[in-house]
Amino acid sequence: MNLEDVKRIAHLSHLAISEDEAKATLEQLQKVFNLVEQMQAVNTDDIEPLAHPIEQIMTIAQPLRDDVVTELDQRDAYMKNAPAEHDGLFLVPKVIE
Repeated sequence: MNLEDVKRIAHLSHLAISEDEAKATLEQLQKVFNLVEQMQAVNTDDIEPLAHPIEQIMTIAQPLRDDVVTELDQRDAYMKNAPAEHDGLFLVPKVIE
């Protein structure tokens, strides 16, 4: 990637960018691309994917809340404001023929 690429991308994105901003952006993008190249160079052929990588450095359980009902059933109260309902469901006008 070069300075002209950065300016072209800025133009396509409708971004006004000065010469100095373009140069700084190019430097930042080059750092990102270098990091990606380093990551791609790592051999991961015999490595199993991890669902939760944090478990490799800390022994913690996945923080999940208990699956319990925390709200009251208020369907009847909600349905009082419905202009039309059937079997506890809101009825709406047909919008697609």
